[in-house]
Formats: sequence, C-alpha cells, structure tokens
Amino acid sequence: MLVLFETAAGYAIFKVLDESKLQEVDSLWKEFETPEKANKVVKLKHFEKFQDTTEALAAATALTEGKIGKSLKKVLKKVVAKEAHEQLAISDAKLGGVIKDKLSLSCVHSPAVAELMRGIRNQMEGLITGLPPREISAMSLGLAHSLSRYKLKFSPDKVDTMIVQAISLLDDLDKELNNYIMRCREWYGWHFPELGKIVTDNLAYCKSVRKIGDRTNVSSTDLSDILPEEVEAEVKLAAEISMGTEVSEQDIGNIMHLCDQVIEITEYRSQLYDYLKNRMTAIAPNLTVMVGELVGARLISHAGSLLNLAKHPASTVQILGAEKALFRALKTRKDTPKYGLIYHASLVGQTTAKNKGKISRMLAAKAALAIRYDALGEDTNAEMGIENRAKLEARLRHLEEKGIRRISGTGKAMAKADKYQHKSDVKMYDPSGDSTIPSTSKKRKFEEVEEAEEPVTPVVKVKKPKKEPVTEEPETSAAAEETPKKKKKKKDKKAEAAEEPKEEEQEVAVSEESTEKKKKKKKKKVKEEEDE
Repeated sequence: MLVLFETAAGYAIFKVLDESKLQEVDSLWKEFETPEKANKVVKLKHFEKFQDTTEALAAATALTEGKIGKSLKKVLKKVVAKEAHEQLAISDAKLGGVIKDKLSLSCVHSPAVAELMRGIRNQMEGLITGLPPREISAMSLGLAHSLSRYKLKFSPDKVDTMIVQAISLLDDLDKELNNYIMRCREWYGWHFPELGKIVTDNLAYCKSVRKIGDRTNVSSTDLSDILPEEVEAEVKLAAEISMGTEVSEQDIGNIMHLCDQVIEITEYRSQLYDYLKNRMTAIAPNLTVMVGELVGARLISHAGSLLNLAKHPASTVQILGAEKALFRALKTRKDTPKYGLIYHASLVGQTTAKNKGKISRMLAAKAALAIRYDALGEDTNAEMGIENRAKLEARLRHLEEKGIRRISGTGKAMAKADKYQHKSDVKMYDPSGDSTIPSTSKKRKFEEVEEAEEPVTPVVKVKKPKKEPVTEEPETSAAAEETPKKKKKKKDKKAEAAEEPKEEEQEVAVSEESTEKKKKKKKKKVKEEEDE
C-alpha cells in the first residue's frame, strides 16, 4: 500500500512495510512513538518539492477543494502509475473519488488511514530526510498565512481603511477651503471689491488676485490664461473706477500667500479625489456604479468597513446617516426618514419629490446586494452593478411616464377609467331667495297697511280655509277680485259664486262678521308675539 502525504515543502509518497499493523487502529499510535519505530512501519519512496510559496498555496487550495493540481497529477503519473496494483491511501475521500475517475487508481480512506497520517505527521522530520526543521517550520508558517488569506477572501490590495481616511480628509479639505476662500475674498475685497462680483469661480479668483496684486497693475496684467476675454475686459474697466481703499505692499503679500495656500489645497483636493475614485473602483466597483464614488465612500466610512457595511440590511443602508432623525421620529411617533446618505446619489437626485422615497428604497436594496458582492465575492468586475442600475433607470422612467400618462389620458386603461358621463339635473327657479327681508315682519307690515286703507276687505292669506263656514265663499271671491295674487287659486269658487247669486245685504253682513273675527285673531297673535 502507498500513502500520499502532503507537506508545506512538497508531496511525499510512502510505502507501508507492514500492513498487518493497520488493522489495530487503537494501538497504531504506539508504532510512531519514535522515528526508529516509524521507519519500521513506513518508508519514503518519493518526494516532490514545491518551487515556491505560490505553488504550495495552489496545491493546498486544490486539495482542500477536492481537486487534482498539476504537480499532484505529475507525481501520481510518475510514481503510482508504475505500481497500479498497489492501493493509494489518502486523507480525503472526495479527492480519492477524483483520482479514481481521472487516473483509474484504487484509493483507500478509512480510520486506520487517518491514524497513519497522524503518525507520519508526528514523525515527519525523521521520515523525510534532507529538510532541516527550521526550513520546514518557515515553509509551514508561510503556507498557513497564504492559505488563511485565501480562505478569508482577504487581499492586501483591498484595504478599505484607505477609503475611510481619504473621504474624511476630503470633507476636511472642503471645510478648510471654504474658510480660506471666504477670508481671501473678504480681505482683498477691501482693496478691490468689484473683482469678487465679476469673478465667481473661487480658484479663478485666487489665481487672478495672485497675478494682479495691487489693482493699479490690472491694466498691464494679462489675465487671458485665467479669465475669458469679456470678463477680463470687465475687470480692467472696474479697476479704473474701483471704490476700494488703498493697502500696503505687506498686506498684498499676505493676501497673495493666502491665495497660494488656496491654490495648493485645491490642486491636492483634485488629486485626492482621483485617488479615492481609483480605490473605490478597485475595492467596491459595483457599489461605485450604483451610488457613485463619494456616496459609496461615505457609506463605507459611516459603517466602519466594507465588511461591516455588507452585514447591514437594505433598510439600514437606506437611512444610514439619518440616525438622529430616525430616533427623534420614533420618540415623537412621527414618520421615519426615507433616506440618509443615499439621498445624494444621482438616481435619487434626478427623480421628482413624489418618487424619491420609492427610488431610494429600490436603490438601497440593489446597493445592499452590490456591497455584499464586492465584500465577499471573488470577481472584481462591475457587471452586476451596471445591470442593476439599468433596471433602476428603467423603473424610474416607468414611474415618471406613469404620471404623464395619467395627466394626458392617452393610455387605454386610463381612457376607460376617465370616461365622461353626462349628468344633467333640471332645476326649477326658487323665488324665495329674491328678498333678504324676514318673512314674518313683511307679513305683519303688509297686514297693518291693508287694515288702515280698507277696513272692510278680508285678510290676504287665510291659513285654514277648510274650517271656515260655507257662507265665507263670496267673501273669498271678493278678496280674490281685490288681490290679483289669489285669482288663479280661487277661480272655481268665483264661478260658483256667480252661478248662485245672493242678496247684497247678506254679503255685507257676512263680510263684516268675518272681518271682525279676523281682527280679533290678529290682535291675539300680536299679543302672543309681544309676550314671547
């Protein structure tokens, strides 16, 4: 039986001298107590040394993944294939299956083989001659470090600490630049205030001040390499009629020194931004495509590292940077914020205010996937980020066009929903709203006027005509003649009165009695109203 054993220095093939001892698994460790005993059980047949650490790492990685490396395949073909009748003892059953399929060699894996491997590892210095112990330990340490880096998917090039420091320095530089530029504009503004209104760009302003110095030198100074021709002409014209005060050469010297600082810091900021852009493209390419370099770097800085950011869910990524607003909203039981640092991404910025919440939620979901792919994936391309960004842009167009279709009503579904239905109601004219005078006072005044003018005539309105006796019919007919408003309602009564003529004396008597009764009723009503 042959034994395949791998060390940090290379592959070793041992031949088992006494296979009967492998049957006693529990007592097998006693045979490897000393190098002399171990040499009686196994004997080194072939040793294939690795050329460098890279080859050793490739071989160790292939073994852990159950694959056959180039060097192992070469050793097996050279040594083991000559003795094909012999069985090959290996430590991994998965690797044994691959060797059996590709090289047609019979492989053995059992508890006895595992105990044998343990014994060989224990007495490796005595079994493998020609390798000093110090060299073997150095090789083992180097291979262990390389293998653990590979296992943890860690690369020295992918250090996100540099990104955290760079974005923090970039923010500090922006603050300092703003302070310096404000001080420079205010300081030189005492001498040449018109220049600040004409030249709005900060860097161009500082370069112009650096080149001009005293404003009396503007006419003889060429600013064509800094400013356009129109602006340069305007500056020269303003210098002739400037309202600024005179300053000494020492003041001008200090202002120029400040301008030099602003120019240098601006150039260094642009250089730092390029560096940050390159680092973000190398470390988190998919996140950079989704949200941009600055927003991605701020997210990593806020979380502490790319790996910590990958542990956050999409909902946390969405509001990262708005923790203060979140806890204030939870405390006061109001609406929680919809976005944090992700608000400054280009996709969120180009949407309308109505759709910012939706887009920020979708962008956070896709960005969370991109972060995990960058932190834990093996590939370094940005294909996934480009694909997800295209989906988000399509979704954004759909949301924007949806609002436009709803306004225009051109879509088929919207046309059905917005179908016009004519609903016309015939309304009659209500004359009761013509007058603003209260009806009760109007009645009372009208009745008093009628009584004063014609005491014999009856009241215009009879509230309960059905309770009146039949003898009052001629009276109602007479009232109808005098008041034209009641003519239509009492035509029938008038006709009956004409058909049945009566004596005038009776009519006068009946009319007088009716008027007296009505006067009494009116007096009672007036008294009741006054009492009320």
